[in-house]
Amino acid sequence: MLLSPKLAILQSLDGMDKVQMEEVLTYIKGVLSQPENSIDYKAFKKEAMKEIRQALRQEKGKRRLSAAA
Repeated sequence: MLLSPKLAILQSLDGMDKVQMEEVLTYIKGVLSQPENSIDYKAFKKEAMKEIRQALRQEKGKRRLSAAA
């Protein structure tokens, strides 16, 4: 059974201990606190959007294959 991305994320978070959760939160806060005008932020955002698009296309392809079967 395929899980939605949201459920997969929630399940992986449930499997983490407190230290791991703190590390993830620290990383997310660091990413979000970067100034939007910096070159690093723009490059990071561009790469992130590229990866998100690619993941969505793969998920859409998997759905088509499972619907065709």
